[in-house]
Amino acid sequence: MPVEPPPTPWHFGDAARFPDDDDLVAIGADLEPGTLLAAYRRGLFPMPSGRRRDPPYWFCPVRRGVLPLGGGPHGGLVVSRSLRRSLRDFEVRVDTACAEVVDACADPRRPQGWIDDDVRAAYLRLHDLGWVHSVEAWQGERLVGGLYGVAVGGLFAGESMFHRVRDASKVALVGLVDLLLAGTDPATRGERLLDVQWSTPHLASLGVVEVERADYLAALPRALALPAAPAFAG
Repeated sequence: MPVEPPPTPWHFGDAARFPDDDDLVAIGADLEPGTLLAAYRRGLFPMPSGRRRDPPYWFCPVRRGVLPLGGGPHGGLVVSRSLRRSLRDFEVRVDTACAEVVDACADPRRPQGWIDDDVRAAYLRLHDLGWVHSVEAWQGERLVGGLYGVAVGGLFAGESMFHRVRDASKVALVGLVDLLLAGTDPATRGERLLDVQWSTPHLASLGVVEVERADYLAALPRALALPAAPAFAG
């Protein structure tokens, strides 16, 4: 079972007072495990400002990217014929190389990289406590793609993904959705949340949709109250 860290001394404010036209809703606090968990339970996530010594920036997007988990065998994930063929070329593993996945996502050669040393250390501390998980795509003994995120009850908050060969990150995403649905009550699948923060054209092609902030925050308590998927329950 995940280990609950000491509570945070910080307060993130009333969501009703968040700006209606700005995804950035708070600045400050820290990246301690208790602070991070409190933020995700309130619908926020951190990102660095890009300037050294700045405190964390906390976001709650006005339009949140989510991948619906109700519906067919892969929820709302769009699995193309070519991707379905690619699935045979990879092995999906969970939590066997979390640090390597985070490091690959943090590779400074990637465009628009945002994971700095403080973020890396913070999420690996949460991994050690059982809250952060990696879903990995392997070819033999080579890690070729993956993703990581925070699992709290029925919420999986995806943070970042990477690939070194074609379709590897998509395979990891298919693996994540399958893990989130496996062994869960079909009646509550639609209440589970796979949060991807912001939608992009690429993610939209895979089935990601945008929901209003108020709708996301209204759905969040129901998701948090659900038991974690077996793969992420410790």
